[in-house]
Amino acid sequence: MSKYVVLKSFSDLEDENYIYHEGDKYPRQGKVKKSRVDELSSANNKLGEPLIVELESDK
Repeated sequence: MSKYVVLKSFSDLEDENYIYHEGDKYPRQGKVKKSRVDELSSANNKLGEPLIVELESDK
């Protein structure tokens, strides 16, 4: 399972408007759809810039 970290604070419209802050882990709980990760990790979202990035694995 991939882990992500927030690059820039945002209010997640698909998570009851939960506010993620820079440095937070994403998602805060449970699993998230790949399409949502793709949207938040690219400029294809309402803010027009990447908001999360995948953490490097320790493998």
